[in-house]
Amino acid sequence: MADSSGAPSKIIVRKPTAEEADEANKWGEWEKAPSTFAWSYSEKETCLILEGSATVSADDGSQSAHFGSGDWVVFPVGLKCKWKIEKKIRKKYKFG
Repeated sequence: MADSSGAPSKIIVRKPTAEEADEANKWGEWEKAPSTFAWSYSEKETCLILEGSATVSADDGSQSAHFGSGDWVVFPVGLKCKWKIEKKIRKKYKFG
């Protein structure tokens, strides 16, 4: 999803509802040690952070989001970014 200027929508970071947290238990799980890497989203990704912390910064400098354990994060389609994992991260995730 892009806004009216064609730029990707913003990264959303918030706490999940109880229903969202329950739904996330059915999703795939991913974990990664502290590191920095480039990533791009060809689909929207929704995730629940189970442990750790990271900062994701858009390549164009338009936004940056820090999140950690207990956060619900939505990455918009079209986002090109850099992940900086500060503390080993583990998350439940789904695309689309």
